[in-house]
Amino acid sequence: MAENGKLKLGLYWAASCGGCEIAIVELREKILDLDAAAEILFWPCAMDFKYKDVEAMPDKHMDVVLFNGAIRSSENEEMAHLLREKAKVLVAFGSCAHEGCIPGLSNLFDRESTFERVYLTSESVDNPNGYLPQTSYQMPEGEVHIPTFYNTVKTLGQVEDVDYYVPGCPPQAPQIWAVVEAILGGNLPPKGSVVGASPDKTVCDECEYERKEKCVQKFYRPHEIIPDGVSCLFDQGIICSGPATRAGCGALCTSVGMPCRGCYGPAPNVEDQGAALLSAIASVVDADTEEEAARIVAEVVDPVGTFYRFGLPASMLHRKKLEGR
Repeated sequence: MAENGKLKLGLYWAASCGGCEIAIVELREKILDLDAAAEILFWPCAMDFKYKDVEAMPDKHMDVVLFNGAIRSSENEEMAHLLREKAKVLVAFGSCAHEGCIPGLSNLFDRESTFERVYLTSESVDNPNGYLPQTSYQMPEGEVHIPTFYNTVKTLGQVEDVDYYVPGCPPQAPQIWAVVEAILGGNLPPKGSVVGASPDKTVCDECEYERKEKCVQKFYRPHEIIPDGVSCLFDQGIICSGPATRAGCGALCTSVGMPCRGCYGPAPNVEDQGAALLSAIASVVDADTEEEAARIVAEVVDPVGTFYRFGLPASMLHRKKLEGR
């Protein structure tokens, strides 16, 4: 704690979209309570902090660091190690740090193919000389350096020791505040726990749609069908990750007729979220022959992006195998 009794807090943004930073602001009037309870020592997204400010801190100087974002580059990993040294409690905050999230779908490719698409062949690119990022370059003023872009996206827990995990893309404000209160009150669960989410329920338990025995003969993408507003989306042939996803978000997506995409991570006691969702899909296919079943399942567009949209790096698959490695 600081001399004024406040919690010494740090926040950092690695490979992510920035939604977790916005989620902090979404505390709304409670952000004033956060300000009253915590002294922010590092939050480069919102204030003018430098890495050297953190390097100058004594080890374990910050009480808690909320680290959002996956590990996509050498800079992300270096900051993970540095903030682990300076924090008593390191929290993987949000789906990217927790599971890899959308950046983790890059694990279907490698660095070279990613660079080729982004800098050379994308329809919007204007790069006639074919320049690609380099980790160092000699300028008249001296040599400049940029971080190394990794082949593989990793979760925070795959490169550093993490104390707690807060799921969500982004975490919802009520859950964030519940976590803050738990930290302030010293009521945190055992190390390694998922906090800010249900310990024993799935999104289906929070969803109010009527569930019946499912017999699906055709799968639809969300834009291809208007849900009836009463029945379970799965019953209507819309793939919903609710059966395989931990509760805690309040079933926000399904409440407005959109299927759960799985951002709160695997349901309790589920080792691989994608495998669990695949099992749920297999159990509802209504087919009399193997050929008919294959036709129905083939209607699932982008299976990896459907089953592992938020958790490929943390899954048993982890990534596509690199040729020759």
